Amino acid sequence: MSIEVGSKLQGKVTGITNFGAFVELPEGSTGLVHISEVADTYVKDINEHLKVGDPVEVKVINVEKDGKIGLSIKKAKEKREAVSNRPRQGKNFDRSNNKENFEQKMARFLKDSEDRLASLKRHTESKRGGRGPRRG
Repeated sequence: MSIEVGSKLQGKVTGITNFGAFVELPEGSTGLVHISEVADTYVKDINEHLKVGDPVEVKVINVEKDGKIGLSIKKAKEKREAVSNRPRQGKNFDRSNNKENFEQKMARFLKDSEDRLASLKRHTESKRGGRGPRRG
């Protein structure tokens, strides 16, 4: 079985660094899971998520010409969770709530925008002395 981009494999964590974790794959090859590919949330310390010897399911995201293998744990989990969390859209899907929410958001955005613009104008005029353009 060759290692191809997009394939999901079972592996074992063999080493942890501050930038990611090395995972031993079938057939003895090793790949790197970058710290940004460990979880969907921000990972400050990889040791909170992985330990040496942990079995992990990974997805191959790239294979370099020099043999380096890029892996992702979060993308290996992505498909299974995406199917169950997908919003239901069918005959009974109600769009009226979304329209109200959009209108409320738009009204709030316009109000905030006008407030910021007024504040910016006041601040700019106060620096000029509030008398309009300079006479030279």
